[in-house]
Amino acid sequence: MNPSPDLSPLALVLQADPVVQGVMALLLLASLACWAIILEKAVALRRLGREARLLAAQVARPDAGPLAEDGVAAATLRAGHAEWREGRDPAETAGEFRARIEHGMRAAVTHALRQAEPGLPLLATIGSVSPFVGLFGTVWGIMHSFSGIAARGDTSLATVAPGIAEALFATAIGLVAAIPATIAYNRCTVRLHRIRQEMQAAASAAAARLARRPIFVAGSRAAAAE
Repeated sequence: MNPSPDLSPLALVLQADPVVQGVMALLLLASLACWAIILEKAVALRRLGREARLLAAQVARPDAGPLAEDGVAAATLRAGHAEWREGRDPAETAGEFRARIEHGMRAAVTHALRQAEPGLPLLATIGSVSPFVGLFGTVWGIMHSFSGIAARGDTSLATVAPGIAEALFATAIGLVAAIPATIAYNRCTVRLHRIRQEMQAAASAAAARLARRPIFVAGSRAAAAE
């Protein structure tokens, strides 16, 4: 009586066709890259969320305390104050002056958030491509298995099962890589969008407050008294 085939995951990998083994290795590397990006984005988004709250608190209460010089909130407020210190051009309306201050602050927010975006396209690629890469390994493995069956002329389950299991295991690894990548990409993009909205709302409020403060008129050294 023939011994039952070994269908453990390690055996399926070691006994697979070289092409299928290459597909599995590629998918495992993609999965490792996916989790590395997920961990990095979790830290980055937590930091950005904290900066968004600090910016909103600083706008609501200017006496809330000093901000870290290297933080996004401080950089955003510096950008707004830089535009305010340049003064209002005589040809500018009050609305245009406020819009210029707000534009400078929004640019600082956009720059900070763009630094958190690298890696997200790779997550999207892994999430969308991995199932098809795994399917390619499955199709190749099934073709190789059927070729072996035809060569041996044996269609028993003990002969068919290992090759089919190896092929299907490639699809399983593809799904293991794709599912976390897709979930993480969606969550990260939604979180980034919310942080951007929070920061831009705070920037708008800060610009409105700065535009109402006494300002230097361009070309003048005197500031209006409060």
